[in-house]
Amino acid sequence: MDTNVDVIVIGAGITGLVTTFLLKEKGVNVLLIEKNTRAGGQLCTVNDDGFLFESGPNTGVVANKDVLDLFNQLGDECTLQTARKESKVRLIWKNGRFCPLPSGLADAVTTPLFSWHDKIRILFEPFRPKGNDPFESIASLTRRRLGKSFLNYAVDPFISGIYAGDPEILVTRFAMPKLYNLEHHYGSFIRGAIKRHPVLAEERKQGISKEIFSVKGGFKNLVSTLENRITPTHLRLGAGKIQIEPVENGWKVVLPATGESYFTPRLISTVPAYALPELFPFIEENKLHPITSLVYAPVVQVGVGMYNGSLIPQAFGGLVPSCEHEKILGVLFNSSCYDDRAPLGAASLSFFIGGMRHPEWVNLPEEEMVAIVTDALHRMLGYPLGTAPDKIHIFPHPRAIPQYQADTEQRLNTVCQLEKKYAGLVLAGSLRDGIGLADRIKQATQLASL
Repeated sequence: MDTNVDVIVIGAGITGLVTTFLLKEKGVNVLLIEKNTRAGGQLCTVNDDGFLFESGPNTGVVANKDVLDLFNQLGDECTLQTARKESKVRLIWKNGRFCPLPSGLADAVTTPLFSWHDKIRILFEPFRPKGNDPFESIASLTRRRLGKSFLNYAVDPFISGIYAGDPEILVTRFAMPKLYNLEHHYGSFIRGAIKRHPVLAEERKQGISKEIFSVKGGFKNLVSTLENRITPTHLRLGAGKIQIEPVENGWKVVLPATGESYFTPRLISTVPAYALPELFPFIEENKLHPITSLVYAPVVQVGVGMYNGSLIPQAFGGLVPSCEHEKILGVLFNSSCYDDRAPLGAASLSFFIGGMRHPEWVNLPEEEMVAIVTDALHRMLGYPLGTAPDKIHIFPHPRAIPQYQADTEQRLNTVCQLEKKYAGLVLAGSLRDGIGLADRIKQATQLASL
């Protein structure tokens, strides 16, 4: 006989874990099912002799109250870490050296990153007409309102750091909705930023600091804490193939490997878009295609440990604009942000290779990736020639980051259509509502409140 469950969540990445935890805290009879033997999805931390390396996301942003509420509920079991204030500096690679991204008016005037033409032109940004293309790319919007040098040496590397994507293809309304809304609602970035001051002040009172965060001991501690709080009774890891069938008033879910069979009126999928056909074989391929056609940027993250950390700047990291034609997207200075990422005096770094501009690089032999990183240590960070990484871990992700391109609206419409057709079905995860950890936590909070 089928076991009755109020809610079944498929996929134990961060969205599925937080959704299940919050539902269980509310007393809901919920079951989380994961086909793999490990929870956490892309969140995974490696500890190599005191060097901490994340194989997936390294940081999140305290961008909403849901992040704070989650960590308050987890308490001392999982400690939120915000990056050191000294590490707020962002570096941009230009003409063979790293330059700090301006953080104030004086810096903006003197920085070599932007042309004088664009520095003067930005004064007239509030008076430029508002765009009317809902599918305008981030690159087009930036050129129109700020100028080419701002695109090349601010927005382009910023987009590489978040999406590993191409600003010429990513649609502002979906990929950077806050930026889109500044122009759409206020007619100007500058005017919108000024008018939003009271809102931001109120957010700061609530603790929404927009600071960069991690977890003490790495994100593996967030995963393990959520697992422990969910308890084995409400979690099935290593489920293997999952058979799902719509039935009267709900869903039948069978785990052939264990012979378990469940009935639930509400089924939440948090799996990636490309995993949906296997999960829902009864939905015609052409009906799912607007969702499964979602493009994912391939990224290789290379964790590097250096016992000599004296050459690493006190900064968040360095981003590399695509116009500089380097082989890395950027580097994070993890140990400059958090004091538990490396032994005393040492440095933990994360280099990123590939992305949408060079997807083929995810398949490079490991020795070539090591050579790329070693060259960056020498040329970009000043380590003497002949210096090799003391620790190195290579984490390839062929499908790492969803790209919210022009087909996003069709994908979102298809999600709504399928949810209307199949009562009790929710299609969630990073295929919609943002890719950052704060976005995932916010979505999970909303799912748990429905």
